[in-house]
Amino acid sequence: MEHSLTQGPVMKTMLRFAVPMILGDLLQQCYNIADTVIVGQFLGADALAAVGSAFSLMTFLTSILLGLAMGSGTVFSIRFGQKDHQGLKEGILASFALLGLVTVLLNVLVFAGIDWIIAILQTPASLVSLMREYLVVIFCGLAGIFLYNFFASLLRSLGNSVVPLLFLAVSAGLNILLDLWFVAGLNRGVAGAAEATVLSQYVSGIGIAIYTKVKFPQLLRREPGVRLRWSRVKEITSFSSLTCLQQSIMNLGILAVQGLVNSFGTTVMAAFAAGVKIDAFAYLPVQDFGNAFSIFIAQNYGARQPDRIRKGIRVAVATSLSFGVLISLCVYLFAQPLMTLFIDPGETAVIAEGVRYLRIEGAFYCLIGLLFLLYGLYRALGRPGMSVVLTVVSLGLRVALAYTFSALPALGVVGIWWSVPIGWLLADALGVGYYLVKGKFLATGKVSPAQDQP
Repeated sequence: MEHSLTQGPVMKTMLRFAVPMILGDLLQQCYNIADTVIVGQFLGADALAAVGSAFSLMTFLTSILLGLAMGSGTVFSIRFGQKDHQGLKEGILASFALLGLVTVLLNVLVFAGIDWIIAILQTPASLVSLMREYLVVIFCGLAGIFLYNFFASLLRSLGNSVVPLLFLAVSAGLNILLDLWFVAGLNRGVAGAAEATVLSQYVSGIGIAIYTKVKFPQLLRREPGVRLRWSRVKEITSFSSLTCLQQSIMNLGILAVQGLVNSFGTTVMAAFAAGVKIDAFAYLPVQDFGNAFSIFIAQNYGARQPDRIRKGIRVAVATSLSFGVLISLCVYLFAQPLMTLFIDPGETAVIAEGVRYLRIEGAFYCLIGLLFLLYGLYRALGRPGMSVVLTVVSLGLRVALAYTFSALPALGVVGIWWSVPIGWLLADALGVGYYLVKGKFLATGKVSPAQDQP
């Protein structure tokens, strides 16, 4: 069950832990990829545009729960590295209570404000009913998302990245089968695509929760002296809230750009919907490698191994940059065939715009790969506040530049596409510069895990 990342060859240890995480999240992307492919092929461009716009919203909501789970996982990893078993168990209890409460609040808010949400996204009138139909169902899956991310984060923080992969493999396959049945077989439209996704989310969430409880009861068993302590809640909240803020800002910026994209009409919306799926799928491995790297750093930070931390940083940077260059080349060369996976070849205008998006943004995946490493590094070294700063720089500039550039007649929607890599580049420069100044001190492990100011 438990696998320490504080021993063994750095490269082998990191990759052995990271690969199941990468495969798992690639499978998780199949939830949305399956929706997009099946909706685009069977229901047409309008339905694809509605589902794509809703995807940006769900990504934002999921990022709140994911950020809380990731922040909790960092604390779990540090306590595991310190061999503080009581602190680990009390942290698990505090985190579950916090994430459960947030999930309930999110459900209440999104159902109460669904019409306001649709309006704020500048959804064209012709798509309002489709988008509302999809959202009413997809919002029901938030509890499943909470369960999966909490238990997956718990197991990964202890070095077990295989079990979350197995549950996602089952639910991803189920999602594809249900998508085809509900949409193509039963003609349930966009609601059917949402129903397939929600059912699959609950399979993975409830399944991994039961598995953890049955197979590893020592993680969740109430023992004498282990209780819900306010000090643990504060610690989890301190880490999780900043990681949640970082994730939320990142996806709120994307949501703000989605509203701008919607103002350019259905063709651009559909192109963006397909392009974002390809984009996210392409750089997902470096994102997950950054998360695995963060857990590696956190365990070694707790175990006070600064030399291993510095070696891990060198290995991770070389690996992430190499992979980013390779994926950029593939996406640039195969942009058009990739778009036709989601869009009927007859939709030439949509495909052309999607190709243009991919060939601009897809050329710079090495920059986002480095940024994900910086996020994970500062989170693991007790400085999640710095991750927030980098996110604000990256996404704040992206939104500001997108609105500025798109208003120029010579650029138009292309200005939105160029704003993304520019934001990545400037955030990378800030993050690397900060590490060159402060990194040696941070890696010693002398910084309190609760310290979150950059």
